[in-house]
Amino acid sequence: MKQLFWTWSILLTLCIGASGRIHAQNIAEIAKRDPLIVTGSVGTQNTYRYSSLGNGYGSPFSSSVYANLNISLYGFNMPFSLYYTSDNYNFSYPHLTFNLTPTYKHWTGHLGLSSMTMSSYVMNTSFYGVGVEYQSDRLRAGIFYGRFREAINDNPDDPLARSPQYKRVGWGMKVGYGTQRNFLDLYFLKAYDRPSSLNAAWRAQLPPQENIAVALKGRLTLSRSLSLTANVAMSLINTDMEAPKIHSAETDNTLWGNVFDVRYSTLARFAGDATLNLRMGSVSASLVYRMVQPDYTSMGVSYMSNNYQSMGLHLTTHLLKVVSLTGNCSLQQDNLTNRQLYTTRGLVYSLSANTRLGSHFNLNAACNGYTQKQYDGTARVNDSTRVNRFMQSFTLTPSAHFDSQWLGHAASLSLCLSTNRDLNPYATGISDVTTIALGSCYSLTVKPWATTFTLSLNHQQSKGYKTKYSSDIASLTTSRSFLQDHNLNLSATLSLCRNEVQRQSKNLSIGGDLQAGYTLHRDHVFSASASFYKYGDVNITKTRSNLDCTDITLSLNYAYTFSLFEIHSKKKTL
Repeated sequence: MKQLFWTWSILLTLCIGASGRIHAQNIAEIAKRDPLIVTGSVGTQNTYRYSSLGNGYGSPFSSSVYANLNISLYGFNMPFSLYYTSDNYNFSYPHLTFNLTPTYKHWTGHLGLSSMTMSSYVMNTSFYGVGVEYQSDRLRAGIFYGRFREAINDNPDDPLARSPQYKRVGWGMKVGYGTQRNFLDLYFLKAYDRPSSLNAAWRAQLPPQENIAVALKGRLTLSRSLSLTANVAMSLINTDMEAPKIHSAETDNTLWGNVFDVRYSTLARFAGDATLNLRMGSVSASLVYRMVQPDYTSMGVSYMSNNYQSMGLHLTTHLLKVVSLTGNCSLQQDNLTNRQLYTTRGLVYSLSANTRLGSHFNLNAACNGYTQKQYDGTARVNDSTRVNRFMQSFTLTPSAHFDSQWLGHAASLSLCLSTNRDLNPYATGISDVTTIALGSCYSLTVKPWATTFTLSLNHQQSKGYKTKYSSDIASLTTSRSFLQDHNLNLSATLSLCRNEVQRQSKNLSIGGDLQAGYTLHRDHVFSASASFYKYGDVNITKTRSNLDCTDITLSLNYAYTFSLFEIHSKKKTL
């Protein structure tokens, strides 16, 4: 016991200021686990950079050292990490991140930095606090309380002060019943800002907020081939917690009056979606409708688009058990309350096909597109400035591979054509762009030598309004493993890149990369790399027409993984 006490003391002393996390464990299995195992890794990364253009974009030499330590106590994993880099000139206070999520039969506990599955309209962020969940075959429930974010409270007089934010806390619960075929779940969240967490000067321009969000999610299976799912939510948010309250029989004498104060700054908003699923043979189809009202906000959701509705169709099928087809189509519209100046409608669509021809060939094809058009809102759209755009792309990717006892061959081609056009009849075409990209790759593996050669060629050309851009890239890479255990790996790459903007510039880059990696006794990993590139403007109409710029990068890295201390279960050693 004394040895165990001192081991823990030393480890915790070394790990103060590191980030730690304890993962979920099943309490019923704890007795079967090893009492204590301490493992970790240390390493260093060192890079030198030289550029003939100077080092304004970064220091010529950077070095970093890291250390990771994992303490496993009866199956509970507590990883800690330390990281130092010479490029980090800012001082930050160390912090400890803790998470314990034990499980026992149908129960799961949360302590520290945790997350809980909720409706996407209610909460999708993690919290730092406590919680408990129950999950059986049909019944499920959960409750939590925690902090969603810390306050940012820089000095208001500092011209470089960060954007302020309040400390945000909240609690929530959920309850549900049913199986995957038929179920109903209810979610609730109450979140609010703490006004005292922010300087009074900031509070004058940033009022604190509070919010409750409720969601109902369910699924109803109508037959073996037809089902309906829905997820609807309501949110009440006070955009200013310090606004006067509204006193009435409806607000004071209800359940909501005990958990939420209705104020003159209160907004009530709705959001939801419904999906009709159909499956017949090899065909699967889904019809989806989604609506999010303007200003819909839940303080448990990091970001959500609002003020739109959409209707979409999703289809998947197989033809002759060889070709897999997937198609999507969605109509979208904003300005649900007709209070915007203009209304925008769009159509998003995609179609992809994948087929395997024999045992050596694959073919993938896809088409994606988007149309956007502007209509009247509270103001009439000017025809000469009306938004009317069309974007579409086609891709085709055939590939093949052949293997023999001595050689392995792999080849692929790619073609992509994309178009972005302004369909307004009064448009000048200044924003129109058409791009075509071609690529090819061939790889040869010589199995007895454990050596691979790869050649790739790529071309891209874009045409816009009175402009034309082209790019060509060629590279040749070879890699090989050495020694009996293949623990020494070497690779080399030569590349050539040419970029041209018509009647403006021509740039050429040529260079190479070398990489080496060696593993010693599976614990020590050494790696080194070097790159050398020459580049410049080679347009003969320019006064500077040679490769007069140079970039050199050298890197040397080392990593060591270790097992520091182990106490194994007696049952395992018998």
